Amino acid sequence: RMEGYGSAVMSAGREYRGSLRDGMFDGEGELLFPGGSRYQAVWHRGVATQGKYVFADGLEYDDKKWNYCDGYDRRFYTEICSGFKPPGIPQFTNLDPPRIIPEGCYDCGDGFYNPETRVVVDYQFEFLRNADDEEHEWIIRTCRKAWGKTAEHKPKP
Repeated sequence: RMEGYGSAVMSAGREYRGSLRDGMFDGEGELLFPGGSRYQAVWHRGVATQGKYVFADGLEYDDKKWNYCDGYDRRFYTEICSGFKPPGIPQFTNLDPPRIIPEGCYDCGDGFYNPETRVVVDYQFEFLRNADDEEHEWIIRTCRKAWGKTAEHKPKP
């Protein structure tokens, strides 16, 4: 079994770096996710006893004082850090420019979702998971979708 400090690559490109004891996460370590986010924690026999999640853009999740993108302040983290864009230039996602979503699919945060196959793939189009009914409904209701056709401004005749 693994002992000491090391790293282990897991399914879907996740990686653990940190202390291991008897083949389990034990001590300080972090899980690195393919999109660049990470979970830094203190582990005891494979269970995180304290930790924090840090998004790829540096935003740290705080479950007690989380007021990012709530009902009162709908700014993206990049807008909080860098300010708003000039009038007339919309910002639809925290990424600027936003990802181009394959036609008929949704951007669900960790990859693209195809509602016909109910499959989520990462942004390099590698399989992540099959969506259950609950996740399917959530994605359809809340996530950004690729448009089947572009909207063009047509001047009046």
